Amino acid sequence: MFDLKDKIALVTGANRGIGEAYVLHLLQAGAKTIYAAARDLDNLTPLLARNPQVIKPVLLDVTNAEHIKALATQIPALDILINNAGIANACSLSADNALQIAHTEMETNYFGPLQLTQALLALLKKSPLAAVINVSSIAGISSFPMMGPYSASKAALHSFTQGLRIELAADKIQVLGVYPGPIDTRMTEAFEMDKPKPSQVAERSFMALDNGELDVMPDDFSAQMYAAFLNHPHELEKAFAQMQ
Repeated sequence: MFDLKDKIALVTGANRGIGEAYVLHLLQAGAKTIYAAARDLDNLTPLLARNPQVIKPVLLDVTNAEHIKALATQIPALDILINNAGIANACSLSADNALQIAHTEMETNYFGPLQLTQALLALLKKSPLAAVINVSSIAGISSFPMMGPYSASKAALHSFTQGLRIELAADKIQVLGVYPGPIDTRMTEAFEMDKPKPSQVAERSFMALDNGELDVMPDDFSAQMYAAFLNHPHELEKAFAQMQ
């Protein structure tokens, strides 16, 4: 059982979408302190108004080493780290600008969570019940068409999640991988399909954490795609190829 009451949590990319949903779920569950991190503190104003005594604004660009270093000295304790901040660009692996896009997305989607987790790991190890939640994507399991560099960055985060889980097993720190499909956020406005609300991702993530699960496919799309992958990885590749 992983009780969220009185926990101290940090959520990156907290100003909107899935990050905001994580913060609101933690608030409702009775978390003691929620550090809401964003690159622009002004974007956190509506969220902070929910409960400024519990939700604390944190300036954090996960690609900025100085931000991460400063954050590690500002937080006295931590139970839950949610690596949610991410970017996505429509770009194929064969596009002229694929290398530039790949560098940018790797910095945010992989190197950012890696550096932040390293910086805060000592605090997590001091917690009697700690967890790291990494928000990857079903695209990290099999590459999405026209989003090759993004898929590769999320695949790197998936591998990081697996490796971190192995390394922290002795410390009894839960490491949860979350692999959404298209969710109803600004990032997926171009996807014309039924999309679940970000709150569903947060709810199912914490449910999985409470049940001791390792990975969660929080929506029907990701669950179906993952089932196809488990049946045979190439089936999912074929399904994505037909979506082009």
